[in-house]
Amino acid sequence: MKIWWRKIAVVLITILTLGMYSPTTLLEVDAQKENGNVSSSSNSDQETIARTIEIQDAIPTTIEEDLDTALNRLMSQAQEQSMIKFGTKIATKVEDEFNQEILPKIEEVLHTLLEETETAYGFLSVTEDPAAGYGERIFNVYDEKTKQHIAKFHVRRDNRPLEGHYFNFHYHLNTDQFKVHHDIGDIYWDKNTPPKWMI
Repeated sequence: MKIWWRKIAVVLITILTLGMYSPTTLLEVDAQKENGNVSSSSNSDQETIARTIEIQDAIPTTIEEDLDTALNRLMSQAQEQSMIKFGTKIATKVEDEFNQEILPKIEEVLHTLLEETETAYGFLSVTEDPAAGYGERIFNVYDEKTKQHIAKFHVRRDNRPLEGHYFNFHYHLNTDQFKVHHDIGDIYWDKNTPPKWMI
């Protein structure tokens, strides 16, 4: 397992520092060549660098995650976007029930989406633009490789006569062109109208 983390770290550093980082051992070797004093230690440094480059070339260019790591990442993003969507006024009242009742069901859906995906888990992400006001969008699951939305998670306000206001959590899938309403669950608000989202 440690080898995979090292490989992931190498890939991330390579991607993040592309062209901006020069290993000091390379600089030392160049300086010694100019002076004509290439020692055996610099030769071993060159061999190490050559082996590192070979390893980097062997690592795929995609960031590979296992299912659990990808699920944890997506769940963390989903929970964060949900709290942003609720805003402080709504979150203080519904956060506990959301975490206990709705979030585990969202996790089940995300787990299924990850299992069914045809791309590397590392390419799936959660969008960061929940709809404010009266909009329904909480977040979308987006495939960065294909540039397509896979699922859209929404929350709708329902005013049920004689009962009060509810938040209905649901999602839509690209497999049915986002037309079918897949229910996740409801949270009761109050008889009074809830405030706008993100307040």
